[in-house]
Amino acid sequence: MAKFQSLKEAVAENLRDGDTVAFEGFTHLIPHAAAHEVIRQGRKDLTLIRMTPDIIYDQMIGMGLAKKVIFSYAGNPGVGLLRRMRDAIENGWPRAIETVEHSHAAMANAYEAGAAGLPCAVFRGYRGAGLKEVNPAIKSVTCPFTGEELAAVPAHRPDVTFIHAQKANRRGDVLVEGIIGVQKEAVLAAKRAIVTVEEIVDDFEGLHPNLCVLPHWTITSIVHVPGGAHPSYTHGYYDRDNAAYLEWDKISADRDLFTQWMKDNVLAVGSEAFAARVKGM
Repeated sequence: MAKFQSLKEAVAENLRDGDTVAFEGFTHLIPHAAAHEVIRQGRKDLTLIRMTPDIIYDQMIGMGLAKKVIFSYAGNPGVGLLRRMRDAIENGWPRAIETVEHSHAAMANAYEAGAAGLPCAVFRGYRGAGLKEVNPAIKSVTCPFTGEELAAVPAHRPDVTFIHAQKANRRGDVLVEGIIGVQKEAVLAAKRAIVTVEEIVDDFEGLHPNLCVLPHWTITSIVHVPGGAHPSYTHGYYDRDNAAYLEWDKISADRDLFTQWMKDNVLAVGSEAFAARVKGM
């Protein structure tokens, strides 16, 4: 049964040092506010999973929270590199990290396998690709029925998954609208799931086909954080802040500038102030 909590309480109760954690959201609904609270609480030695790591993972890596990243495509969308991630990989600053790279197809299948309680995902993929030469977690198996060679990767089973969504009702069900991505599978695959939402309502009305409802029994904690996906967008609530992504490229290019920005805009800012700042934009 989902609990309604503050973001500080939800992170403190559910995320521990050394956990494997996913922060999912594809293009929109990226849980920035939740990631910032994790940074404020100083979690360490995390294994981060994400289908398309962008600036929230750049920030967590740059603050030394991550020991390992399992991912497909890492970049600042529409801009370029994740400079803090690159600095960690190439120079070990602020610490060295292990990287495990997959294709998008492998990541999606690994989440689906985890959601189904399976140990691995089996799919058609990686034929002629070079990733399997540098990622020992990519295996080949032979179909016992057809003899076809297939790719196999370990299932994703996060200790905790964080997502952002439009609404939760009083019972604890969560409504996700627009581009769904792998949020559903990431929640079902996790031991614990924390959802930040724009609104808490009595019930969902005016439902349409382009949505997903996660029932309350799949959710551990719900947190009311308006603007919690900024600078990504939330379908039906606010647009993507393209200027913030462009600005991040300059901020993240310099270690001292990055460190000061994080102190001013994350460490010194709580989730309530985060929501107020976004509302005023």
